[in-house]
Amino acid sequence: MAAAYDVVLLTGTEPSWEKPYIVDHAVVDLHDDAALLAAGRALAARHELAGVVTWQEWHLVSTARLARALGLPANSIEVMRACRNKGTARALFARHGVPSAASMKARTLAEAGRATATIGFPAVIKPAAFAGSIGVIRIDRPEELPAAFEFASAGASQSREDTGVLVEEYLDGPEVSVECVTHRGATTAVAVTRKSLGPAPYFYETGHTVDATDPLLAQVAPVAAAAVKALGITDGAQHVEMRLVGGRPRLIEVNARIGGDLIGHLVRLATGIDLPKAAADLACGRTPDLTPTHRQAAGIRMLYPAASGTLTQRQVNQPYAAHTPWLRQVQWMRHVGDLLLLPPKGDLFTARAGFYIVTGRDTAEVNERLEMAAEEITVTTRAER
Repeated sequence: MAAAYDVVLLTGTEPSWEKPYIVDHAVVDLHDDAALLAAGRALAARHELAGVVTWQEWHLVSTARLARALGLPANSIEVMRACRNKGTARALFARHGVPSAASMKARTLAEAGRATATIGFPAVIKPAAFAGSIGVIRIDRPEELPAAFEFASAGASQSREDTGVLVEEYLDGPEVSVECVTHRGATTAVAVTRKSLGPAPYFYETGHTVDATDPLLAQVAPVAAAAVKALGITDGAQHVEMRLVGGRPRLIEVNARIGGDLIGHLVRLATGIDLPKAAADLACGRTPDLTPTHRQAAGIRMLYPAASGTLTQRQVNQPYAAHTPWLRQVQWMRHVGDLLLLPPKGDLFTARAGFYIVTGRDTAEVNERLEMAAEEITVTTRAER
């Protein structure tokens, strides 16, 4: 975004990696609406602001509220609330005929039991309004429900919007996301992302690939656009998650922002389309440029430990990395001595040690290179006693 705009930042902590890209900032409690609004108005008094945008799922509603308060382009607060609440979104998908999953809200374990009796097994228990697959778990038998409901409730308790739990039909099939851009109500699907997940019963993501020539895009694009329309989104970037059940797309959810895990960067490497710039353009009421400039593939793999514990070694074969141009980036997120916790005790924020990115001509070559690079990267933990 900073290549095209002067960026001023509202942040919960003092800037670190952001510093080269911003011209001003304010540190504020991002979950305090009054403080956020005051800080935004203070920045608006120092700069002529053209738009407000967030890449964080948790701040979609407050971003819309701030933009409206400053008289800047934004989707309505109600639309962003619908995007944040999976139960509300499911109801809108059903109303507009968007293929989705059966879903019931459960306030208690007894209600969850009745919901599974209706929906059947396997089922997915999840927070109604959180993110990052935190608190999401699959169950296959009734006796697994009490522990799963407790796990999902712990995730839901972290939400500031809805602490409820949903019981949903398990969609059995490969998971993908569709990276979309919506301008004045018209949605363009620019890429499809194929996902890799960690071991069941959890749903944490271990990697993604984007191929500019993926034939699946034409099949999933209409369903993604219908889901965006059902929620009432008129402008912005969307990360639309779905599963292919019997080869047909079924909606999981619409995230009204650029996909996490650097998916926007993968899209740019594969297609040349700049999703962060498009998001900034839309936030400023401008028409984004969605013209592809090249056709290749890119992939990212998250570096997880084999087991939870203290990180004792993180290493890359430097000669290999230096002489491998398609290994675009290796980035560590944690330091030796840090505790890495996998689900069920941890989540994506506590489990990941880092990531790496590769490029190639197509998905097959990218997957092959992801496997090759994995042999040159080491993550070792020591179990806690």
